[in-house]
Amino acid sequence: MKILQFPLASITFAFILGIIVYQKHQPESPVVYGSILIGLVFMIVLHFGCKRKTICRTLFGIVALGISFFIGLATSIYHNDGLRQNHYLNQLVEESSHQITFQVHEKLKSTAKNIRYVADIERIDHHKSFGKVIVNIRQSNRIEDLPIGSQVTLFSTIYKNKKPFNPNQFDYGQYLKNQQIYGQIYADEKQIIIDKTESMLWSRFSNFRTDIIRNLTISQFKKEELNIMIALLLGQQQDISPEVLRDYQLAGAVHILSVSGLHVGFILLFVTFLLKPIANTKRNTLIKLFIILLSLWSYGILAGLAPSVVRSVTMFSFVAIGNHLRRTVNVFHTLLVSMFLILLWKPSFLFDVGFQLSYLALFFILWLQPLLNDIWQPKYKITQYFWDILTVSFAAQIGTLPLSIYYFHQFPGLFFVTNVIVLPMLGIIMIVGLTAIVFACFGKVPMFVVKPLELLIEWQNNLIHKVASYEDFVLKNVSFTIAMLWTSYLAITMIIIWYKKPNFKRLVIVLLSIITLQSLYIVTRFKTHNTEEFIVFNSRKSNLITQRTNENVTVYSNDSVLTSLENNTTIQAYLVGNFCQVKEKRRLQNLYYFKNKRILLIDSSAIYSAKIKPDILIIINSPKLNMERLLKNCKPQQIIADASNYKSYVKLWESTCDKAKIPFHYTNEKGFYKI
Repeated sequence: MKILQFPLASITFAFILGIIVYQKHQPESPVVYGSILIGLVFMIVLHFGCKRKTICRTLFGIVALGISFFIGLATSIYHNDGLRQNHYLNQLVEESSHQITFQVHEKLKSTAKNIRYVADIERIDHHKSFGKVIVNIRQSNRIEDLPIGSQVTLFSTIYKNKKPFNPNQFDYGQYLKNQQIYGQIYADEKQIIIDKTESMLWSRFSNFRTDIIRNLTISQFKKEELNIMIALLLGQQQDISPEVLRDYQLAGAVHILSVSGLHVGFILLFVTFLLKPIANTKRNTLIKLFIILLSLWSYGILAGLAPSVVRSVTMFSFVAIGNHLRRTVNVFHTLLVSMFLILLWKPSFLFDVGFQLSYLALFFILWLQPLLNDIWQPKYKITQYFWDILTVSFAAQIGTLPLSIYYFHQFPGLFFVTNVIVLPMLGIIMIVGLTAIVFACFGKVPMFVVKPLELLIEWQNNLIHKVASYEDFVLKNVSFTIAMLWTSYLAITMIIIWYKKPNFKRLVIVLLSIITLQSLYIVTRFKTHNTEEFIVFNSRKSNLITQRTNENVTVYSNDSVLTSLENNTTIQAYLVGNFCQVKEKRRLQNLYYFKNKRILLIDSSAIYSAKIKPDILIIINSPKLNMERLLKNCKPQQIIADASNYKSYVKLWESTCDKAKIPFHYTNEKGFYKI
């Protein structure tokens, strides 16, 4: 591949490897910075000492890669806010309330109970502090959105991120940590005191975006169509209904709701078209470049600077600069440079799903689409147009297929139908939508813009809903491991390389990679299907227990849970993560036997037989128990309390068990319990 001949390619890959290694193993700062210094000295010696010898040039390259690796480590250390002494993590007393002053940075998608924001901590108990935190304000009829940039003071507790409390569950705490968010605040509206609102560049853009959305709202747009338009053009998906979002996911069109390369590329073309009448003098071309870059980055900030937006704006900025310098821009090099600069600025973006998917999609479009396009050469322009859409869609989907299955465990089979229908319409929606945004910058949008745009988005939604209704074409609950992910990309890459230039050696590598993927799948299934386990899940509103023998799982729970297991994310994550299936559904029972262990369950009735001497005792639904008498009569070796119990009861039980030296496991603090 020619891209590997670009020196920055190997440097970027070594840099990325450093970021990945730091995520798993965090070396000490002196070791990392010392290694960089030693490497630089060694490079200088090699360069001036024996640069003409082949072995020296080879060593120089190896040392350069090593330095790039350690720079990746150093960048991660520098951007790890939690290591700094005045970060709020190092100022908190565990589970204690503090007077907290913060500045509202960004509004997130609200939940049924809370309105949510990302905020920057400024003070803890009058001491200077910093760090990002999520603020959850309980919903009420009177509450209004907090202005971006407003400084708020309240008395509350910062709860640190926790690990998943159930097996194979999405690690939301790690996700927040990757965004440099280490805690959450929960508060009532009455606790909030707004001190002032600071006017900074970020808050000005955010509040300007809020003004645009407000002007669009008063322009008599239908609510659902307005929410889709705001997502398409401003990158704000917070108010899209779950039903509509689900339709876009099942139809394979959710990517158009996130501002990315498609949208930013259109902005570049649109601004370039508007500037075309200006004469191309030396001074004017410089002014044009400045206007284009200002427009791209202003739009990026207005759209919230999500990873996909930053990637797209950075890449198209390089394209614009290359065009200004009258040089042929190598898109692969531009892609690498943009990735390197973005990760240098914010290495945590590497672990963002949107960042990974957008770069993979763009890389495979640039690499694979020309090969697919050469398969057939249509005679007519309209046929060529739709053929281009198909090949671009296939290239992007092939590139993102393994990663999508790994993260989301599903794949939309009708994605090509969706793209053929939606992409032509999206261009028209973007043109009319940008016109509406321009009007909204100054006030109400006229009806001759509102109605056509509303109608176009309504047609798009209806078409998406129609495609999404064919759920049989959507692959769901697909089990996929990290090893299978890497092997899949190896197989895809080798198949494309072999297709470009077929030979026997490459064919052998293709076949070996496919066999490796199949072997991994067989070995993984063999391991998971030779397992027996009994699990008490952490569940507050209902009780959930599973008993697994090989791939067959028996689920014990309440009737309401058993009738809707397909929609229960907790149990589905467990099944998918372990290549299992539900064999039986049973109501909770008081006595279980597993691996020569007798397990007794006591519910809210608090009825149990003193004759039963259980090895393990499970307590659910807050029964009124005399724990001392229970321990004396039953003599269990282990006690488990799930999250359905009152915390006050649990504290008393745990205290009694500690005195009796009997292990006590509370799932709401320690997570699920597995035998």
